[in-house]
Amino acid sequence: MTQRPFKQVDVFTAVPYRGNPLAVVLDGQGLSDEAMQHFTNWTNLSEATFLLPPTQAGADYRVRIFCPGRELPFAGHPTLGSCHAWLEAGGKPRGEYVVQECGVGLVRLKQDGDRLAFAAPPLRKSGPLEEADVALIARGLGIARSGIVAHAWCDNGPNWRGVLLKSAEQVLALKPDAAILAGLDVGVIGPRGKVGVIGSRDGGDGIAFEVRAFFPGNNGMAEDPVTGSLNAALAQWLMGAGLAPPQYVASQGTALGRAGRVHVQRDAAGEIWIGGASVTCIDGQVRL
Repeated sequence: MTQRPFKQVDVFTAVPYRGNPLAVVLDGQGLSDEAMQHFTNWTNLSEATFLLPPTQAGADYRVRIFCPGRELPFAGHPTLGSCHAWLEAGGKPRGEYVVQECGVGLVRLKQDGDRLAFAAPPLRKSGPLEEADVALIARGLGIARSGIVAHAWCDNGPNWRGVLLKSAEQVLALKPDAAILAGLDVGVIGPRGKVGVIGSRDGGDGIAFEVRAFFPGNNGMAEDPVTGSLNAALAQWLMGAGLAPPQYVASQGTALGRAGRVHVQRDAAGEIWIGGASVTCIDGQVRL
């Protein structure tokens, strides 16, 4: 074991301890898959990342992303948090964008004011869910099937199933049943105003949607504080269906006492960018 540079970063927030924490090992060279997975499980965080030299032309660095029990080909808050840590540690992009190499390929990131934003990767699977899945999800969320306004696959690495409810209030009131939803990654979104009239009543804070993300955890159903991959896929789905404007802010983590803010924007070329602030909470070394 050796001492390796390490940061614990809070993502999708500028205020420490109000977003989604991420463990970042800035030098993962020489670590086995088993060592990376074991350390990730030990952190008890939703994800840990390990930075490595790139293997693909044009990449600035390579990242391996682990969650408890498995490696992920892509995840949003680890992408933003890893880039924040890499830049803070002195990383310099080769071109206009920071280019991250990960399991889904190359992902571009850009500075967006005081935030970083990543270009949403293409969906691996899209289109409506099977009706049996929708009925199961409704039952697992404790709502009537009619409460789900729309639904779609939102798979961009993590295998999210997305459902749209009628309101943000309904999203916040959910009490999911872990036994019914076992094995499913479910993303839920609801507008502050009426569906199709986004932003009609945003409470003055500019937030258009409330998002929650549920997935199987070590002790049953877990909830992710703020989820970049899910928000990216939800934006691709909802904007494509005309159910979201080309620019909005989503809130996530409210039910967990967090205050995550996800900035979503479709540019003139039609590309969707997912942005958020990050702040380093722990900076030092870890023995691995």
